[in-house]
Amino acid sequence: MTESNDTTPLASLLAHLPEPEPGRRKGKLHSTTVAVLRNMIVTGVLAPGTRLNERELCEQLSVSRTPVREAIKTLTQDGLLRSLPNYSAVVSELDPDELNSLIDVVTVIEGLAGELAIAHVTDEDVAEIGLLHYQMLLHHTRDELPGYFEANKAFHRKIVELSHNSILVWVWELLALRVDRARFSSNRWPTRWKTAIQEHQLILDALSTRDGERLARTMREHVRNGLSSLVTSLQTANGTDASQKD
Repeated sequence: MTESNDTTPLASLLAHLPEPEPGRRKGKLHSTTVAVLRNMIVTGVLAPGTRLNERELCEQLSVSRTPVREAIKTLTQDGLLRSLPNYSAVVSELDPDELNSLIDVVTVIEGLAGELAIAHVTDEDVAEIGLLHYQMLLHHTRDELPGYFEANKAFHRKIVELSHNSILVWVWELLALRVDRARFSSNRWPTRWKTAIQEHQLILDALSTRDGERLARTMREHVRNGLSSLVTSLQTANGTDASQKD
């Protein structure tokens, strides 16, 4: 999968960032820098294990060191970065054990969301989710993973919101960063990406027929299938690395 320089996740995000408003530049710079760095980590522009170079980031993002350093602190608290003894930061590695724990929790959350959503879903909701599915199909045919990813997240968020359970939505949002990063990574493999498209169709079918049991089961399977494939690939890579060191 290849992308030209002007369609990378970073370039796409930078192109759509609004100019800071007068008098609010400091706060805007911080939030904007956090958003850009977060996007770079989630989409793999900054790969796991990458050591951040503040000077290069300042040049790339056209900001001073202060917003970069503040953004690094924020993302370290979020778990996307980890600090080294020399006060520099590196992108956190994806850990198979943590991902397995994440899978156990997210399958329950999204499955429950599916069960609860059936009582509230309308034809308009189905049409909106169907449109998001169509957008994912379009991005897939064009090999546009960043665009697909945004539509994919909106697809899942809409179903969770249809649960009409504010606590469930709150917990889902708390885990969103970890899930985003794992989902984006898992969809880098063409086979998994194609399968994910098919699974979204099954979810949409269950919504359309108001089959709550089927919807909950399909959502649980979709989450587990996607993230488990990433765990397997990481475990394989770690095994390969270990054998090479021997």
